[in-house]
Amino acid sequence: MKGHFNVAHQPAASLGHLWHDASGLVLRWFELHRQRDELARLSDATLHDLGLSRADIQQEADRHFWEDPLRK
Repeated sequence: MKGHFNVAHQPAASLGHLWHDASGLVLRWFELHRQRDELARLSDATLHDLGLSRADIQQEADRHFWEDPLRK
């Protein structure tokens, strides 16, 4: 029928979409955690070169893994 769609196929597509979104989010969280750990290990000289203080880095490193500055 014109304009009719089969709802039997929607749950699978929706689950696939949800799985893709969830796995992407978990990967992003791992990446944020890795980056924050790497920042925390930078030397004071490197931080100075970047114009950052140890307090700036500590504040960022102390954030929760799900706190993504790109998703406000």
